[in-house]
Amino acid sequence: MTNAKSLATAPPDAGRLRALFSGTAAGTVGLEEELLVVRRDSWLPADAGAVVAGAGDSRVKRELPACQLEIATSVHAEVTDAVEELRSCRLLVADVCDKDVAAIAAPVHPLVDGPTALSGTARAARLGTRYREVIGRQLVSSLQVHLAFGDADCTLGVYHALRDRLPELAALAAASPFAAGRDTGLCSVRPVIASQLPRQGVPPIIASWEQYADDLAWAVRGGAVADASEWWWELRPHVGYGTLELRVLDVQATVEGTSAIARFVHALAAGLADLHRLGDLQPPAPTWRIAENRWSALRDGVGGRLLDLRTGESLPTRSCLHDLVDVAEPYARDGLDEVRAMIEHPLVDVLRALGPKRAVPWLAEVFTT
Repeated sequence: MTNAKSLATAPPDAGRLRALFSGTAAGTVGLEEELLVVRRDSWLPADAGAVVAGAGDSRVKRELPACQLEIATSVHAEVTDAVEELRSCRLLVADVCDKDVAAIAAPVHPLVDGPTALSGTARAARLGTRYREVIGRQLVSSLQVHLAFGDADCTLGVYHALRDRLPELAALAAASPFAAGRDTGLCSVRPVIASQLPRQGVPPIIASWEQYADDLAWAVRGGAVADASEWWWELRPHVGYGTLELRVLDVQATVEGTSAIARFVHALAAGLADLHRLGDLQPPAPTWRIAENRWSALRDGVGGRLLDLRTGESLPTRSCLHDLVDVAEPYARDGLDEVRAMIEHPLVDVLRALGPKRAVPWLAEVFTT
């Protein structure tokens, strides 16, 4: 997400964090997504450097793997405007691709097995030194939604509420059943691959901004991370933008799929912010309980079951998602019918019907739709 002054290079203290997260415009949103460049003759990865250079746009950037690029929107008051900017960036990327290469939005490349080449950036070299071969296996792509609340306490309140709901959101977005040319049996294998790195999955409870500042400083001071950008959990307070960055979502094959999920997340966050102001949010659940549900979500997607985080009652994931849509819908300007349709007819079913070899050309075909 652009138009922000980064504090990520040095851990800020609690006072600066409160000022940063209170200084944003409440309700604003930005989107980022990671995309892959592939060769049309084999549908295997191709270097993304020429595509990024051809785009000539600061919103289109190299990512860690050589075949991956990232597009990032600016900050918007309306989520629909963020989606339209993202659409324009996808169209730009598609136009730059020549007859030999194509862009796809795939959480995991369906055919790739083993490490892939890293881009020639200083960041890639630094992370390669720190994480060795494991970093080369991180050919994973997500949709990231940045949410601003204009209030530091509200930000932490919604952080914990969204943290509880990471499994439902992951199930809705699940779109990576394939790896190494085979069906893994999972609806989203991306987090399994990502979990080879530290600081992945369900994030910790953050009791206060003092604790968050201390945790970041501890990791940087001891050399575990170079800076706060390596706080890679599936949800994090972003110290560069003063936003909550939701990172649990598989990247979506189409812009329309991205639009449905982004509008849902934005509306849900607004509803949770209101519940925070009313004092109606529940205390954060234990990490391991959310992680248990997270496993069900990546395995079974919307077709699985989740445990109530307090009572342990087993509930259909689809029912849990429809309940969340009920919370969000009053805050969605154009309704959330598309999200309800995704709950009943998930993208992962379309991909499985195609199989791993046919999925890649299909992803290229629908990239700008």
